[in-house]
Amino acid sequence: MSANVETNERPDPDQVLVDIADYVINYQVKSEEALSTARYCLMDTLGCGLLALRFPECTKHLGPIVEGTTVRNGARVPGTSHELDPVKAAWDIGCIVRWLDFNDTWLAAEWGHPSDNLGAILAVADYLSRVRIANGKAPLTMKEVLVAMIKAHEIQGVIALENSFNRVGLDHVLLVRIASTAVATQMLGGTREQIINALSHAWIDGSSLRTYRHTPNAGSRKSWAAGDATSRAVRLAMIAMKGEMGLPSALTAPQWGFNDVLFNGNSLSFSQGYDSYVMENILFKLSYPAEFHAQTAVECAALLHPQIIDRLEQIEKITLTTHESAIRIISKEGPLANPADRDHCLQYMVAVAMAFGNLVAENYEDSFHQNNAIIDQLREKMQVVENQRYSTEYHEADKRSIANAIQVHFKDGTQTDKVEVEYPIGHRRRRDEGIPVLKDKYLNNLRTRFPETRSQQIMDLCLDAEKLESTSVNEFMNLFTIN
Repeated sequence: MSANVETNERPDPDQVLVDIADYVINYQVKSEEALSTARYCLMDTLGCGLLALRFPECTKHLGPIVEGTTVRNGARVPGTSHELDPVKAAWDIGCIVRWLDFNDTWLAAEWGHPSDNLGAILAVADYLSRVRIANGKAPLTMKEVLVAMIKAHEIQGVIALENSFNRVGLDHVLLVRIASTAVATQMLGGTREQIINALSHAWIDGSSLRTYRHTPNAGSRKSWAAGDATSRAVRLAMIAMKGEMGLPSALTAPQWGFNDVLFNGNSLSFSQGYDSYVMENILFKLSYPAEFHAQTAVECAALLHPQIIDRLEQIEKITLTTHESAIRIISKEGPLANPADRDHCLQYMVAVAMAFGNLVAENYEDSFHQNNAIIDQLREKMQVVENQRYSTEYHEADKRSIANAIQVHFKDGTQTDKVEVEYPIGHRRRRDEGIPVLKDKYLNNLRTRFPETRSQQIMDLCLDAEKLESTSVNEFMNLFTIN
C-alpha cells in the first residue's frame, strides 16, 4: 500500500463529545445553591432582554425572517408579540439578552456569558410545551429550564477554564453554540448518539472571528452574536433529531479537525469534570452595563465622583491600575466609532462614571458622547498600568477576582486616595450584597415593558422558588407576551 494513502477507518467519537453527552444525559442536579442561582440568573437575563427592547438597533433584528409569517405553536420572544419557529426564536431571545452586555459573565482562560444559552433553552422549551399541549401531553416545567441552564453554564464554563480561544482569534460564542447544542438536543429527546452527532456538527462549524469585538472593527455584531450561536445550536439539534450522521473525530481528525485547523494543533485541556460549579460561581453584572473586566473600575470611578466632580478641569493625570485581561481586551485609545466600541473601552466607561457618578446603557449612544466633551478629555489623561497580583488572582480558582484601582492626580500636586475594588458586587463573594440589587434591577426592567400589576405578578412568581419550578413553561412565557 502507498505510504500516502489514508486508512478509511471510522474512529470512536472524540472524548470531548462523549463527556458532554454523558453529562447532559446522566447528571442529576442536587445543588440547591445552583438551582437558586439559576433562578436569579433567569430573572436577570430576562430583565436584560426586556431593557434591550428600548433600543431600535436591537428590535430591528427581531421577528420572522419573512414578514407576516406565523408559526403554529411557535416559541414566544419575551416582551414582544412574536411567535416564531424555535430556530428564529432562539436568535431573537439570544439577541435581546446580550444586546446591552448586562447579563452574567464567566471569566477564565476564556470568558463569555453562559446565560446566552437561554436563547436556545427557552425557545425549545416553549415550543415543546406548546406542541405537547396541542397533542394532549404535559408541558415542560420551569425546573427543567433551570436544570438545562445549569448544564449549559457548566459546559461552557468548564471548557473555558483551561482553553483560551481568544488567543487564537476565535470568539467565545463558539462555546455558546456547543453548550446550547448539547442541552437543546437532550430537551428534544435526543439519544446519547444523537447528542454526540449534534455536538460534532457544532464543533465542525468552527468559530466566528473576534474581529467584531476589537478595534478598529468593534461593532454591533457582538450584540447579536449570541443569538446567532443559539439559533445555530437549535438548528443542529433538530437536524440530529432527524437522524443525520455525526462526524466522530470532529476535533481530533489530523489536518482536518478543529484542533489542527483552528486551535494551533492543540487538544482541549480540562482541569475538572462537569458538575454545577459554574452556575454556583457565576458573576452577575448588577450595577453597570459594562464589559465585566471594567465592572470594578467603574465602581471605583463612581466612588471617586463626589471627590472630583468640582475639580475635573484641574486633573493632570488619572492612574488606572488593572489586570492583564482588561488591558488586552478593552483598553483602547483614540476615537470610538459607535456604542459597541464605547462599551468595550475601559477608559470610556471609567470617564463616564467619574464625570457623572454612574453608567447606564444610554451613556454609550452617539448623542450622549457628542454632547459631553469631558469624557474624551478625561480619557486622554488616563494611564493604564498592570498590577501583577491582580492578573494572578484573576485566574486563581478560589479567588477569580476582577480587580481595578484608580487614583486621580491634580495639577496642584495633590491627589485622591487610591480607590481599589477587587471583587464586583456580582461576585460570589458579594452574593448577599448583590441579590437585593439583582431583584431591584429585575423589577425595574420588568417595568420598562409591562404595567405595574403584571410586573409584580412576574416578580412574585420568580421569588417563589417552589411555585416557579412547578410552573409550566408555556404559562411562564404567557406572562411575558404582549398581545
